[in-house]
Amino acid sequence: MRLQLALNVTDLDEAIDFYSKMFDATPAKVRPGYANFAIVDPPLKLVLFENADAGAGADFLHLNHLGVETEEAAQVVAAEARISGAGLETTGIDDTICCFAEKVETWVKSPDDARWEWYVKTGDAEQLENEIVTAGTTCCS
Repeated sequence: MRLQLALNVTDLDEAIDFYSKMFDATPAKVRPGYANFAIVDPPLKLVLFENADAGAGADFLHLNHLGVETEEAAQVVAAEARISGAGLETTGIDDTICCFAEKVETWVKSPDDARWEWYVKTGDAEQLENEIVTAGTTCCS
């Protein structure tokens, strides 16, 4: 089993480039206005629909952010190195408190401003977000 995520994107070619770099995968199928990925790690069926009128950012998706939860901090570090090495801008690695959890995380933003978090939870916390946020770091709030 795997989760399917279907996203509207304003520029299909730009989105394919971004998600290919972020997930280190190529699309399984590309057609006019459509692409899908069968991503192995993490198991995800990612479907992209080109829709120039979709708007931008999490507002048009009614999402706060998207995330990939890893099993250990080394996986976050490896993902951040791979993603930034592919030319995508990340926030870098941060030990933070976010969403009532202590985490090691990095963030990246899609061409349509969807925020993606790669993280591992290292503990529980009693606050929603870190009071001292590193420059460029975004949180779930």
